[in-house]
Amino acid sequence: MRPLSAFLALLLLVGCEQKQDPATRYDAKALLKQKCSQCHNLDMPPQTSPDEKAPPMMAVTFHVRDFMKVANPAEKRRKFIDFVTDYALNPSAKKSYCDKKSLESYGVMPSQKGNITPEELQAVAGYMYDHYDPEKFMKIMTERARLAAMPAYKRVLEQKNCLGCHGLKKDKVAPAFSKIAKRYRDNPDAMAQSIRHGSRGKWAGFKLAMPPFKDLTPADAKAVSEWILKEAR
Repeated sequence: MRPLSAFLALLLLVGCEQKQDPATRYDAKALLKQKCSQCHNLDMPPQTSPDEKAPPMMAVTFHVRDFMKVANPAEKRRKFIDFVTDYALNPSAKKSYCDKKSLESYGVMPSQKGNITPEELQAVAGYMYDHYDPEKFMKIMTERARLAAMPAYKRVLEQKNCLGCHGLKKDKVAPAFSKIAKRYRDNPDAMAQSIRHGSRGKWAGFKLAMPPFKDLTPADAKAVSEWILKEAR
């Protein structure tokens, strides 16, 4: 009985392997970047440019999802994967869900045969369907709108967690904003530069260096420095 049980267990494992979703065998996100990013922008929401070779991947995904008709919504993901896999290997204007203007602008994509395997395509298509999700997109846009409505200084304080390291009047792992305001009260531009480019060794007794926040605009850094000078004196 024991050999029989082992044999049945082996058959079960083999069956599970055969039915395993390709997305679990591949790093689909890495594959998408490797195989698709030369032509498609992968951001959500996407970046667009006048000379783009193909529509953004979010637009592709949303368009196919919207125009693909299924009797049972539970079957939509599977049908999406099958369509993307087939279309990428055997593209044609007749199969495309794109409108005539888009086809004229971008043309029909070249076949990806030899560049990506069908199983890799299935993994990529599954990731596309799950990642470029309308609900996720709406959450991102809602959060962006919330942050955009904030005063610049408040948005930066939240996004960079400034108050996690600095107290308003008390030191934490970094000097209190009141100390910073005192040092830079006659030179707010220098404070803004430190916010954007970081600093090391400027404050005795604090080992943690101020990291650079080069993604901040000069206007954002200025807004934070002005707030510190106003509120922390």
